[in-house]
Amino acid sequence: QVQLVESGGGLVQAGGSLRLSCAASGRTFTNYAMVWFRQAPGKEREFVAGITWDGINALYVDSVKGRFTISRDNAKGTVYLQMNILKPEDTAVYFCAADRSFRRATVPTRRGDYNTWGQGTLVTVSS
Repeated sequence: QVQLVESGGGLVQAGGSLRLSCAASGRTFTNYAMVWFRQAPGKEREFVAGITWDGINALYVDSVKGRFTISRDNAKGTVYLQMNILKPEDTAVYFCAADRSFRRATVPTRRGDYNTWGQGTLVTVSS
C-alpha cells in the first residue's frame, strides 16, 4: 500500500519553530515533485511549499517566504518542512502530497496535480 505519513506537528507559541516530516512507504517518490499544502478551519486547502524531484527548485506561497524551508532526502524517502517564526495564521492541518507527473521541471500548485496524499498533521500556533 502506497502511503505518505506526516509527523512533527504540535502546539507552539508564536515566534517558535517546528519541523514537519513526510515519509513515503510502499513505493518511492524520488522522481516526483513533493509539496506541502495546509487547510485551516473553514478554509480551502492551499499550497504552501513544493520542491522538484531533484531538489533543485523550490516554490513557496508568499505568506511563508523567508520563514519556511522545504527540503528532501531521496535516500531516506522523506520530505521536510522547516517552519520558523510561526504565526497564529499558520495554524492548520498540513498535508504532504506527491506529483502525479514524472520528473516535472517545475512545481505545480494545484491540488489536482497531486494524486497521493498523507493524512495530515495538525500545527497550532498560539498568540
